[in-house]
Amino acid sequence: MSTQAISKWSIDPTHSEIHFKVKHLMINKVTGSFNKFEGSIETPNEDFNQAKVSFSADIVSIDTGMEMRDSHLKGAEFFNAEKYPQLRFESTSMEKIGDVIYLLKGNITILDTTLPIQLDVEYGGKIVDFYGNTKAGFEITGKLNRKEFGLAWDGVTDTGGIVLSNEVKLALNVQLQLLK
Repeated sequence: MSTQAISKWSIDPTHSEIHFKVKHLMINKVTGSFNKFEGSIETPNEDFNQAKVSFSADIVSIDTGMEMRDSHLKGAEFFNAEKYPQLRFESTSMEKIGDVIYLLKGNITILDTTLPIQLDVEYGGKIVDFYGNTKAGFEITGKLNRKEFGLAWDGVTDTGGIVLSNEVKLALNVQLQLLK
């Protein structure tokens, strides 16, 4: 009985993006990103089926394009970056459900709350770059309810409208590099 060696990959932060979107005033979406993050993937298969995924993002790297809003998000009313400097994800399963489609399940920790999350993954392919590095690309989407994690700040407009929706959409474009 032969066993295939486990392949180890890391996220290439130069060619990856971690974005989120949330409805503001219920009329448009505000987009933000995490600019500092890392992740590792171990897979026993060429096609990433049954891969183990670990990911973290530094809260202080949050960026919505507006410094005042970023400071509010990093503060005690939202992420409390001083006390909880990272959000983390650990996979529980990654199942290939189509030619290039995977279902990634795991636990995400925000503040001091860990909850299960399900993410849709589209595999973009694998290639060897100009420098001989093997790369693989993925587009990952999902959503979560911010209030379930204790991100409970609310605001109401003068007319009674909601300032911020509870649903946060996640959109990650991730390029992995095979570790040698």
